[in-house]
Amino acid sequence: MTDKYRAPSSNPVGVDPNRASIARVYDAALGGKDNYEIDREVLARVAKVAPEVNDLAWSNRKFLIRACRFLAMRAGIKQFLDCGSGLPTAENTHQVVQRIDPDCRVVYVDNDPVVISHGQALLVENDRTHFADADIFTPSEVLGNEVVREHIDFTEPLALLQVGTLHHYTADNGAELMAEYVDALPSGSYVAIAHFFNPGTDELAHLAERMEDIFIHSPMGSGRFRTADEIRAFFPGLELVPPNPEKPGDLELCDLWWPEGPRPRPLNQVEQCIVGAVGRKP
Repeated sequence: MTDKYRAPSSNPVGVDPNRASIARVYDAALGGKDNYEIDREVLARVAKVAPEVNDLAWSNRKFLIRACRFLAMRAGIKQFLDCGSGLPTAENTHQVVQRIDPDCRVVYVDNDPVVISHGQALLVENDRTHFADADIFTPSEVLGNEVVREHIDFTEPLALLQVGTLHHYTADNGAELMAEYVDALPSGSYVAIAHFFNPGTDELAHLAERMEDIFIHSPMGSGRFRTADEIRAFFPGLELVPPNPEKPGDLELCDLWWPEGPRPRPLNQVEQCIVGAVGRKP
């Protein structure tokens, strides 16, 4: 395995109850039961400065669902490479897209043995959904993986999902990492990304910086809040899909990317610190 893109958050935690797991922390934020006290401790620490911290996970999850619906229903994508799938929860990628088109193929990629074990157990009877054991922060390992190559046809358009993953890549060469993925995609493919966001305005920037500091220095050890320009760099040469009928293609707050109806309340500050976008390769 190349160490070109290695970062601390690339190291799988598995069942170690003394180390916080990215997958288990997300599970805890979404109200799941597959987590340990140390995972909940990460959220508790951040909640001291951002009580709505769990909304980061919910905004991320809802963006994933809407982006997958768009890709399967509107863009006609039939194969999905979901990087960093995390622990199974309600409305996973395969459930969303296969409800629209049962022929959609999904390959989840993760290197956490607990995630892989849970996922494979749930997918025993689903012959169009598979798990690949690979480090999503090592593109060559993912792109050359035997399961990925068997079930994803790289001569046909596909969707590459990095939803809620790249902010756990703490090194500064994330744009280079994504360029390697994008170079491997055929024309007509899409990339969907959701990422912790530093809005740059005084109050929100301060909140983002405080959350980042706690996440990175917590038992999880990752959680960068990047600027808009830093996140845009993860879409090299891609045409960003307009996030609503009124805007040109660009990043958008996850909760405002093609929302499903009027909002009953304004976004809180935490919900203004995570953005998403979908880009198409010409």
